[in-house]
Amino acid sequence: MLPAETLDQARDLLAALRARGQTLATAESCTGGLIAAALTAIAGSSSVVMAGFVTYSNAAKMRMVGVGEASLAAQGAVSEVVAREMAEGALARAEVDVALSCTGIAGPGGATPGKPVGLVFIGCARRGGATVVERHVFPGDRDAVRAATVAAALRMAMPR
Repeated sequence: MLPAETLDQARDLLAALRARGQTLATAESCTGGLIAAALTAIAGSSSVVMAGFVTYSNAAKMRMVGVGEASLAAQGAVSEVVAREMAEGALARAEVDVALSCTGIAGPGGATPGKPVGLVFIGCARRGGATVVERHVFPGDRDAVRAATVAAALRMAMPR
């Protein structure tokens, strides 16, 4: 269950995008669709949210949102380049104005040297604009990492 504050963020983001006539899609790995779930928990979200891709496996990342096999081989799924390609792929394939992506290690396992539990890359691509990727290391257990990722992604997508 997502905190009330996160649902308030989702409501605010939807209102801001709706006011601008913009649409949004997500491409999620470590959150398994929680960003889309937070957004679609709000009544009327269908006027803004067009698609949500849950790309948990590398094969799904390549097939569904066009992540390059070379990027996965060189950097691994949990990387800035993959978060960027996920966001840009969702933007193009869903034909939206804004796309959010996330890829990370929610734990409790999965850490590797240089990639600790809690490491998450969040991407935000905007039609006609630059794609921004943030690197975070969120503390806490699996639920805390996933909830923090959702909150950070919603913040990133807020129009400025």
